[in-house]
Amino acid sequence: MLRRNLLLAGAASLVASGAHAAASPVVLELFTSQGCSSCPPADALLGVLAQRPGIIALAWHVDYWNRLGWRDQFASKEATARQESYARQLGSEVFTPALVINGTSVVVGSDRSAVERAILATAPFPVPVTLNRTAEGFIVEVSAGRGPLRALSILYDTQHETDVGAGENQGERLREYRIVRHADVLAEWPGGTRQFTVSPMGSGQGRVILVQSADLRVVGAALSAPG
Repeated sequence: MLRRNLLLAGAASLVASGAHAAASPVVLELFTSQGCSSCPPADALLGVLAQRPGIIALAWHVDYWNRLGWRDQFASKEATARQESYARQLGSEVFTPALVINGTSVVVGSDRSAVERAILATAPFPVPVTLNRTAEGFIVEVSAGRGPLRALSILYDTQHETDVGAGENQGERLREYRIVRHADVLAEWPGGTRQFTVSPMGSGQGRVILVQSADLRVVGAALSAPG
């Protein structure tokens, strides 16, 4: 517990200093859908956890619920493919709401006790990543790490509310957080330091940089919130 508190304190000081990186953030990836009646509690929990210093939260809306009565406007085949890749690597079923922590474990996204335990069990990332704003966009710096490595640039919307007209959540007004809207592969390389330039974010959007190893473990991450 003490180690985690110290890590979160260090993350908060880095954000305050203007460097959009943390010594060891925790990455939470929620796989969710507006068509799933079990998902709203997980969406709400992700919104709460996203406010914590040192937590990088992302909601990937999968598309396999779209055929069951309601088409999720944020759903994508890329989100479904990402969840399927995690499921194969972690020996898990594909389900919603599923929360993947640092690419190394998966729990039910609405089970707060399980989520909190998984957060406390995380280890520091071995590859520091910084994301610094410039006049033209952002400079991403990835410290030396053992490869092969893959860097993703992910744009997310902070929050949306949606009135659902059909399916399991018919008649509900859903509030969702940290919704992934676009993800690009910046590079894949055998290891070592790298630097990238990325474009500015859209209005109301944030950006996350994830660096992952070949087995999908997140080994480094950085966040730039909207602003």
